[in-house]
Amino acid sequence: MKNKLVCSIGVFAFNEAANISKLLDALLAQQLNRIEIEEMIVVSTASTDGTDEIVSDYCKKYSKIKLLCEPERCGKSASINNFLEHAKSDILVIESADTIPAPDTIEKMVEPFFNEKIGMTGGRPTPVNDPATFIGYSVNLLWNLHHEMALISPKLGEMVAFRRVFDKIPPDSAVDEASIEAIIREKGLELKYIPDAVVYNKGPENISDFIKQRRRIETGHLWLKKTQDYSVVSQDKGILLKLACQEIRKHPARIFFLFGTAFLEIWSRFLGWYDFKIMKKNPYKWDIAASTKDLNVEKKN
Repeated sequence: MKNKLVCSIGVFAFNEAANISKLLDALLAQQLNRIEIEEMIVVSTASTDGTDEIVSDYCKKYSKIKLLCEPERCGKSASINNFLEHAKSDILVIESADTIPAPDTIEKMVEPFFNEKIGMTGGRPTPVNDPATFIGYSVNLLWNLHHEMALISPKLGEMVAFRRVFDKIPPDSAVDEASIEAIIREKGLELKYIPDAVVYNKGPENISDFIKQRRRIETGHLWLKKTQDYSVVSQDKGILLKLACQEIRKHPARIFFLFGTAFLEIWSRFLGWYDFKIMKKNPYKWDIAASTKDLNVEKKN
């Protein structure tokens, strides 16, 4: 039996100068025992805000950090394929550059691969948004529902790890983690949700960005169903309704926030349906929700 597992980490950035240093520092400081990080590959796609220069400085200090610069945006899935082409390890971790993992997240996400039946793992995305505000409540509610759904049937997102059992994913997928899920299941391997492998993120802080993000995700899932014949658990309306009822029982005082969030989600899903079915859109090169980019983990702790 192997004593250690080795992994490669792919970080995907588009104008992430505000967060990339915090992310790389968090990855360099990971608490590792049975896991070894062979390399960290930052794929920066058409960044113009100094992201490349910051990463280049890290490359000079740390030999395991590498930078791949893409001159134009082709979408995150295409950047993942670029990472797959250059990564050395058989266990791969992918993470967006606007997130920050907890100190033990890599160990917890990669260790399950000692079991050869496991094909993909995902941690628990944890937003730093203030739940006292309406949008902050909405963001926290959706990620809490994501957590509850993943406990029932793994739904993996924001930061995932997987075996190298394929060479590429569809480059025009707007829901890259779900596309990887579909391939892993097709290969007969299992998904595993790791609820204590925390990765911090930041959701939208205004209604416009909230709708923009949720609309794009819905369109991506409709595309996934059509092209890969795969649906994630969050598309199961029965489970969503059951979890919403549980939320009402837990927090009856916030029922109006819940109803407001449900309205925004239904409206966003309708717009996503309209984009895909009527306008024939597939937003794999999506507009950035600017309010999601000011990630401050200290406020969460």
